[in-house]
Amino acid sequence: MVQQPIGIFDSGIGGLTVLKEAMRLLPGETFVYLGDTARVPYGTKSPATVIGYAEQAAGFLVSRGVKLLVVACNTASAVALPHLAACFQLPVVGVIEPGARQAVLASSRGRIGVVGTEGTVRSMAYNKAILRVDPLARVVSAACPLFVPLAEEGWAGHRVARIAAEEYLEPLRREGIDTLVLGCTHYPLLKPVLSELLGTETVLVDSAAATAVAVRDLLRERNLFCRRGRGGVRFHVTDLPDRFCRVGSAFLGAELTGVEQVELDGGVQSSVVGDERLMAEAGGVV
Repeated sequence: MVQQPIGIFDSGIGGLTVLKEAMRLLPGETFVYLGDTARVPYGTKSPATVIGYAEQAAGFLVSRGVKLLVVACNTASAVALPHLAACFQLPVVGVIEPGARQAVLASSRGRIGVVGTEGTVRSMAYNKAILRVDPLARVVSAACPLFVPLAEEGWAGHRVARIAAEEYLEPLRREGIDTLVLGCTHYPLLKPVLSELLGTETVLVDSAAATAVAVRDLLRERNLFCRRGRGGVRFHVTDLPDRFCRVGSAFLGAELTGVEQVELDGGVQSSVVGDERLMAEAGGVV
């Protein structure tokens, strides 16, 4: 199993920030990434719908022979992780628990803010996970629905993003938070704006980076760590790949090619951008 790939899925593009961090930490590993772009966003869907979508996405990756499954979607991690762990006989890692543990470690006064999609905030998943680690922590959260389209449009540094961030963060600033969890994989693109508004005294916790560390640690614990691989990744989406390639390049920090459009029942459609399969040397992107 050591040579088998790691599977990562997200409702769309945001999970590429998790993939980027995982590839940086694990340059010898190969990855299979699935973006469910035909049904994005998950954050506004009901829990039952999200669980169904997540099971289909996970099933697709399992059929590709992955050794470990990463749920790189905060909404799916919040509502579907126990279901996926029960359905599939392989390790499953979400983004909630790693982000929560990192937030508690980073917090100096136990006053932690969480920003995320409506679905993630409504689930209270981060709040519960943080309080499991530190029952004395004070956790406040805010839904920031405009952050996702702003990130995808390349407007993370635009004045519109700053105006939206000022509105969303004001209740958290009034609570005197010392740490802010970026509870959506799109949000790392807005770090400069968020840091400017909150100041250096507030620590930003990137759940994508924390998740990559959790994956590395779990691979070592299960003796699944690949030390001599060449690295690389194969991309799949459930809608036309063009927009995923164009917007996703900013999230991954590299050009996206070889993206294959698939159906989650296992069928593969005919739309492919770039080479059918490309592999890269350690840490490279294909």
